[in-house]
Amino acid sequence: MKTLLNVKNIKAKVGDKQILNGLNLEIKKGEVHVIMGPNGAGKSTLANVIFNNPIYKKTSGKVIFDGKDITDAKVDEVAKSGIFMSFQSPEEISGVSVFNFVKTAKGKIENKNVNYFDFKEEIEKNAKALKMKSEMTSRDLNVGFSGGEKKKNEILQMLMLKPKLAILDETDSGLDVDAIKTVSKGIEMFKTSENAVLIITHSTKILQALKVDFVHILVDGKIVFTGDGSLAKEIEENGYEKFKAGAKNA
Repeated sequence: MKTLLNVKNIKAKVGDKQILNGLNLEIKKGEVHVIMGPNGAGKSTLANVIFNNPIYKKTSGKVIFDGKDITDAKVDEVAKSGIFMSFQSPEEISGVSVFNFVKTAKGKIENKNVNYFDFKEEIEKNAKALKMKSEMTSRDLNVGFSGGEKKKNEILQMLMLKPKLAILDETDSGLDVDAIKTVSKGIEMFKTSENAVLIITHSTKILQALKVDFVHILVDGKIVFTGDGSLAKEIEENGYEKFKAGAKNA
């Protein structure tokens, strides 16, 4: 399988605070990876560094995506290259409907006009699969949405934009069991042998309905251990103490 994302020895900081300390990660097409770790380990920082959020400054290392160096690319260039990122707290935008927001984003990413009727049919089909209310796509983006509705809306965007890599940052945060199952279904709908998913989470609930290839434990800005899906269950039962100790002794 072809390597899609290669994060090489990345160090990054916010302001004067060093958060990532030589992190390495390789994701191949067709794979689902999970990043777990204690609070403050750098999980969300990793997502933002890949997406090149300017608040997070890389001090060394490289990010290679689909064979191209995107280490210093602008956020919109990263998106156009085929990376999608869901956020812990999705923004609300008044005056712009979900439908128009996603249609405009799709047109910019694909650099072509989007057929209205084809798009309408597809977004309605995907919204129904995610158990979203029929009027949801005509409402202002995330305005008045519940936490679960915001997260489903981001999964809807992922399905419509069809990125090569989807980074889901705490997508399961605050969701009830039924909503988590729906989000998991959306991820399964998205997955193909030609794309990949990176899930960043502190919970194991979203992983129970997904086939996961690799679980990485992030401690103090580094991946200190990698295992298969069973590692998530171990974390749920025993926590991170063993991995914290191992990181200190490394």
